[in-house]
Amino acid sequence: MDYQQKLAEKLTILNERGNGVLIRMNYIKKICADPKLRPALLSEKAMEPAIKYINKKFPNIDFRGNVQNLNSIQRQKSQVLGATTSYYDSFLDVIEFRDHVYELLNTIDACQCFFDIAFNFDFTKNYLDLIITYTSVIITLSRIEDKKTLVGMFNCAHEMTNGSSDPSYPRLGQMIMEYEHPWKKLTEEFGPHTRSVTSALLSLRILYARRNLSAEQWRSAQLLSLLSTPATMMEPIICDTMACEYLSMDVMERWIIIGFLLCHSSLNTNQASQDLWKMALKSGLYLTLVRDEVLNIHKVSEELFDSIKGYSKRIADIKECRENFILNCGAMHRERRQFLRGAMKELYKVLEDEPGLLGPKALFVFMALSFARDEVLWLVRHSENMPKIKTPEDYNDNQMAELLFYMEKLRALMRRHNCIVQRYYVQYLAQFDALLLNDTIQNIYVCPEEESVLMSSFVSTLSALSVKQVDNKEEFDLTALRLDWLRLQAYTSVNKAPLPLNDYPDMARVMNMTQFHTKMVDSLEELLHETSELSILCFFPRVFEKMFSQSSEETTMKRYLMAFPSVCSHFSQCVHHLCPEEAGALEKRSLCLCVTFLEQIAKQTSSVVLELCAEQCNLNDQLLPKHCAETISAARHRKQKKPAQKKGEVQREKPGAESLRKDRTVYTNVDKMHLMLTELCSSYGLCSDIIVFDHIIIPTEFLLSHLEIRLSEIIVRMANYNQTTQDIARPSDLLASIRAYIANLHSFSSYVNVDVTRLVKSVLLQQTQPLDSHGVQTLTTLYTNWYLEGLLRQASSCLIVHCPTMHCFVSQTTDTEPTLRAEQFSDVAELQALAELIGSYGMRFLGENLMWHITSQVSELKKMVIENMDILVQMKNNFDKPEEMANLKRRLTGEENVLKRMTIIGVILSFRLMAQDCLQDILQKHCPFLMGPVENLRDFISPEDNIKVTMSVYELASAAGLKCDIDPALVTAIGNMHTDNTSLDEEFKLSRLLLVYIAVSLPNLALDPNSIYSREHGGHNNNIHCLATAINQLAIAMFTVQNRNIEQQLKEFLLLASSTLLQLGQNVEKVECKNRESVYLLLHMIVEESPYLTQDMLESCFPYVLLRNAYREVHKAFVVTLG
Repeated sequence: MDYQQKLAEKLTILNERGNGVLIRMNYIKKICADPKLRPALLSEKAMEPAIKYINKKFPNIDFRGNVQNLNSIQRQKSQVLGATTSYYDSFLDVIEFRDHVYELLNTIDACQCFFDIAFNFDFTKNYLDLIITYTSVIITLSRIEDKKTLVGMFNCAHEMTNGSSDPSYPRLGQMIMEYEHPWKKLTEEFGPHTRSVTSALLSLRILYARRNLSAEQWRSAQLLSLLSTPATMMEPIICDTMACEYLSMDVMERWIIIGFLLCHSSLNTNQASQDLWKMALKSGLYLTLVRDEVLNIHKVSEELFDSIKGYSKRIADIKECRENFILNCGAMHRERRQFLRGAMKELYKVLEDEPGLLGPKALFVFMALSFARDEVLWLVRHSENMPKIKTPEDYNDNQMAELLFYMEKLRALMRRHNCIVQRYYVQYLAQFDALLLNDTIQNIYVCPEEESVLMSSFVSTLSALSVKQVDNKEEFDLTALRLDWLRLQAYTSVNKAPLPLNDYPDMARVMNMTQFHTKMVDSLEELLHETSELSILCFFPRVFEKMFSQSSEETTMKRYLMAFPSVCSHFSQCVHHLCPEEAGALEKRSLCLCVTFLEQIAKQTSSVVLELCAEQCNLNDQLLPKHCAETISAARHRKQKKPAQKKGEVQREKPGAESLRKDRTVYTNVDKMHLMLTELCSSYGLCSDIIVFDHIIIPTEFLLSHLEIRLSEIIVRMANYNQTTQDIARPSDLLASIRAYIANLHSFSSYVNVDVTRLVKSVLLQQTQPLDSHGVQTLTTLYTNWYLEGLLRQASSCLIVHCPTMHCFVSQTTDTEPTLRAEQFSDVAELQALAELIGSYGMRFLGENLMWHITSQVSELKKMVIENMDILVQMKNNFDKPEEMANLKRRLTGEENVLKRMTIIGVILSFRLMAQDCLQDILQKHCPFLMGPVENLRDFISPEDNIKVTMSVYELASAAGLKCDIDPALVTAIGNMHTDNTSLDEEFKLSRLLLVYIAVSLPNLALDPNSIYSREHGGHNNNIHCLATAINQLAIAMFTVQNRNIEQQLKEFLLLASSTLLQLGQNVEKVECKNRESVYLLLHMIVEESPYLTQDMLESCFPYVLLRNAYREVHKAFVVTLG
């Protein structure tokens, strides 16, 4: 008969079902309490009369007599039915669950089952769990404020649709009304079960008292210490109650408090019950029902006993226990957490060093995890509902990170060495437990058939285990054995059982130990979940974030901060298949918490890293050559024995002075930052990735992301660009600072395993683009704007001179101090630094912007050619007739404007050539193996070949900084100017006439006093030497686009220019002839710059003697000093 009751199976199924129903009820409560999530029908204005009527009349609602009140439901009956069906069905699940619980509890009472946590652990635990789960379901149901509304609205809609009420409605309505005051009804229900419940609870007396000790007692007993008895370190832990050792205190307190509330009569009749109950009352103010739903145990107990006669003494006990809790409990739990931090650290260090000890000492790991979890849960539920006390610090733990950290470390250690644990316990089960169990069975005198079959199967199953199965990585599944042991406990725990378990304590002890060993083989994850799962933190986000915030403020806790995002991986374990709707919200909340913590850790780490980089950058800056002037000056003063400094002046420290220490115990700011960085980076060693639901999160990626954003900001900020004053840092200084940052960042990889090279490449590559990945201006944009607006604009107004001799631009000497020293920004070193900073992409962007300015000048030049077209055509045809040329020239307008615009083009192109040369130098240094083939390809190709192929090769060469006969960027810019309104022939005519316009305007340059040639600079003071570059490059680009003969057109220009310049010699007016020789040199420069013109061509149209005399004249005034 007892075998047919299937008590073990029913307990297992009902507990699982009950957990699902409980989570469902909690979900409904949360949904209905949240204005954003609650069903829309409950918030509609039109539904208010119906809701009020239903709540008032529930459960006896007159569906026919009060149609006016229920009109809104009548109009939307299908919508109401659809919206409330799932809630109604969930409440029906509660009735079904209650019926099964009633039936099972009555059966257990009828069988007069024996309960003892030390003997039939699983049977007793499942029994007590079922009682607590059922009570929690009823209490949670009673807390759903809209339950009457939801049930009543469903039934109204159902009757209006089907013509009759739902068959289950009367029972459901009655149940809801009965549990309006749940504790009163529950105590009535559990009155008949008092004997069974009390006996189960009293079996916890010794266990609970042994577990509920102070930290000082734990310390005296050297709890969890492997080092206290080195001689027994290798010996396996053998205990009568293995599973009891890691049974949660939180679970036991819930059993005791709620159990004695339901069966309170034993508190007045049994002193042992009263002692156990009072001990539990002193341990806390709140118990967890489900997730963040808590029970105020003193308040509920006092209210319940206040309504029952004869319980005045128990009320006094409750008040006394509450006072005792307020005085002592906070400090006791604080000390426990402090002890556990040290004990778990020691345990982890020993096991990490000797993982083989995980076999014999595995129980210590689960005990440590369970104890720590109990303390975390206690603190969480009491921090959220902290009582008014004088020592609130007992409920705030700024070292919680360390406790969570070592919990995660021990979990990871068990998973990592699972194979070692399996190998150990497979041998243990097969070679010790099986033999011991067999001997124990042999000592049983009377053994019924059913029990005999089960016990024989235990021995055979255990004996069949082999180490080869571990080596072959076979999957173990010993669940059936454990379920059979639960069945055997149920069979042997009933009254008058043929084989009473309490008569065979050795059998219970051996099987309880064997069950633990089997779990170590196939259910390690289940054990870790049972002892260390912290998904409750998902439902207390405010407390969780507060713990993180408090821990992050402590320097010594920073190394443990990664435990917080790691704990978020537990949250997926709290989802239940009976409540799939909440999975999405839990996933979102879990990800949000995890990402928030990782962002904060990354933010702190990146701040420290970049502060250290800034310090190193400052130290590196002190070593730059620009700071040596003061040292040289001081040395010179000492040599000349000049008077010493005045007392008020502060002597500048030499670089390296910060490293001199008189006392090593004095910490500098850099020391503190290095310490903080070490602590923060240590936390990244906890785990390489975190799995939250279906998401894999890499902590170091958050760090790299933060470093990338901050480093980009810092690099741009170090440029010191001011658009108003046009100030900017010198490229070489910025490059030195960036190199200092990068060098220090590379040392960062010794702290934590991150790819610093990838980070640096990503940041610097983004700086070669106009905007970075966040849409912020980069160095490329800043320097492009500055060189265009700050340098070249002044060069176009002759405040800055292009100096071919020194390959730079030079500021003109004026009476006032120049605001900009152009040579400090445009010499070879600076432009090479610029090329390093912005790379080929940045140089291309700079070139495109330069071309835009050139095309705007070309557009204006074409307009001027069109205005003077007739005159220019005549001048082209009559260039060899001086008289006609003189007359035509008087009619020509805008000559100075043409020369001015061409000079601007020349200045821009000269700057671009300088920049390209420096880019070539940089690339030659970085990738010479790549530059060689590109140079060969450029030299191999000829413009006479296919022009498209030629331009493609030239574009490649130009990107590498190589000089090409035809500038591809200029060709592209000129080509883009062509519109459908004009034909190529018209464009060609305009281009030819533009060259005529320039040629006939050249003599006007002699009128400008600034046209004087400077030998020092290798050019003219008004930058007209740049005309040579402008004329050649522009002509080549225009005629390439128009597909005309470049050499022929340049020859015509040279002939016309020579003719007009030779006419300068016939003019005897001194003013006009003052800079004639300087202007003559332009012809020589044009020929030298051109790949299509030669000196022979020049000599055929312009006497070489004039050039020679011109050079001699311009060099006369230049004084050479030797020595």
